[in-house]
Amino acid sequence: MLCALVRGPSTGHKLAIYRSVSELIGPGHDIRCLSAGRGVYQHQKPAQTHRRDLLSLSREAESSKLPVRSLHSERDAMFYSMYAYLSNLPRLHVLGMAVVAYVVYYLIQVVKRPIIACSDGPFKQYLIRKVPTLENKYWPTFWCVESRAQTVLASLLRSKSLPHVNYRREILSLKDGGEVALDWMEEGCEASSPCILILPGLTGESQAEYIKCLVFAAQQAGMRVVVFNNRGLGGIELKTPRLYCAANCEDLCEVVQHVRRTLPEQCKLGATGISMGGLILGNYLARKSDEARSFLSAAKIISVPWDVHKGSASIEKPVINSLLGRHLAASLCRTLRNHLDIYRDIYQDSDIDIQRILRCKTIKEFDELFTAKQFGYAHVNDYYSDATLHNKLDHISVPLLCLSAADDPFQPLDAIPIKAANQCTHVAIIITARGGHIGFLEGWWPSTKDQYMGRLFTEYFSKALFDEDGEFQHTSNKMHERFIAKQTVSLASSSPLLLNKKVDADQLDHKVKLM
Repeated sequence: MLCALVRGPSTGHKLAIYRSVSELIGPGHDIRCLSAGRGVYQHQKPAQTHRRDLLSLSREAESSKLPVRSLHSERDAMFYSMYAYLSNLPRLHVLGMAVVAYVVYYLIQVVKRPIIACSDGPFKQYLIRKVPTLENKYWPTFWCVESRAQTVLASLLRSKSLPHVNYRREILSLKDGGEVALDWMEEGCEASSPCILILPGLTGESQAEYIKCLVFAAQQAGMRVVVFNNRGLGGIELKTPRLYCAANCEDLCEVVQHVRRTLPEQCKLGATGISMGGLILGNYLARKSDEARSFLSAAKIISVPWDVHKGSASIEKPVINSLLGRHLAASLCRTLRNHLDIYRDIYQDSDIDIQRILRCKTIKEFDELFTAKQFGYAHVNDYYSDATLHNKLDHISVPLLCLSAADDPFQPLDAIPIKAANQCTHVAIIITARGGHIGFLEGWWPSTKDQYMGRLFTEYFSKALFDEDGEFQHTSNKMHERFIAKQTVSLASSSPLLLNKKVDADQLDHKVKLM
């Protein structure tokens, strides 16, 4: 019957049946047998029946896959619609959405009030009352909140905008024959104006941009400044083979005594250390506690690497941190190269290889090959442990204000001794959410005249050193009473002799809490 239909007079029917059979048999089979007669058709009939079964199965399979296909098609349609919507958005709208998202992030994650890590006592109460910056939120520069960007940009802006400072230079000869340069800035100061001793960072000197930022801030507040340039820095020739290190405070002891003798008796003296200068100052305050208290009325350290081990590991992290570390290591090598003549002869037959040291790529490598050996340490880790400051806060008896950023690339947040500061009588650590290393830029366009670091610097020292109402001195005396009582408790709990004399440590501890 199929053949008869094929042979029928209607061309349209022939084409229709031909197409139907083609779909049934499939493209892989020859359909010319339809025009070859009955025998050929009969020969193909069993195969056609089988293919009809296959067609019915395929239709059932297609019907079973229909929900899955519809699900995929709906999802594809949704993504396509979203893509079409976003691709057709005006660029101005996209930019507006990005700005709004960043503003929300800035207000929630960036702008925060600084943390004050300090024991609940006279010092913390005084800072909250007298230093208004601590009660306000720190607003980092809107377009520069990343820590490394703050660190680098702050240095560039200050170096381009701050003028050269005309210091009065004094060369101080030390006991071992070495020399250091003391640069004084006293313009516009009265005879009774207080003085602040500033210690620069690893390779810094008196013309470093962050030093000039503090110098101009102090000058505007009517305070004189003296910058202590370490041996071999500030354009001074090296008279002895010894340079400087973060754990050694012998030179600082002589400098503090000299400055105190130079100033009029009524002038109060404060001290500030930045980065490695903060380590030197902190070790001096801890190791020479009584001596420091007799000379200094107040102290401040900025961006100090509290735990030198963790700080060294942090600065070697790739990629940007390690680049900053390489820059500092190159500065150390440059300082050594400037005084190469004095070292070439001295270390010619020793285990110190000067040429290898000059090729150092990291600060730790330089300290391992040179600094640790020069100052008698068996290993660089021994030097770092001796220089570390976070475990020495209980020995400090001079009111010490510290400024650190939680995102400092040279010092991770977990290395800041917050718990120790919360139990210390004389140390307060101010921790901002952002700021980098000696950065602390703020405002839409960072101004070099009034920045967070300089403003906190002047507010604290103006209240502490001028002390017109005598409140800071009264607070300092109360702090020292708590310090003595705490030391007595510590001795009572560790000394059998005091225990035999029936010193009641619990009563002393209760007295400390009441002060």
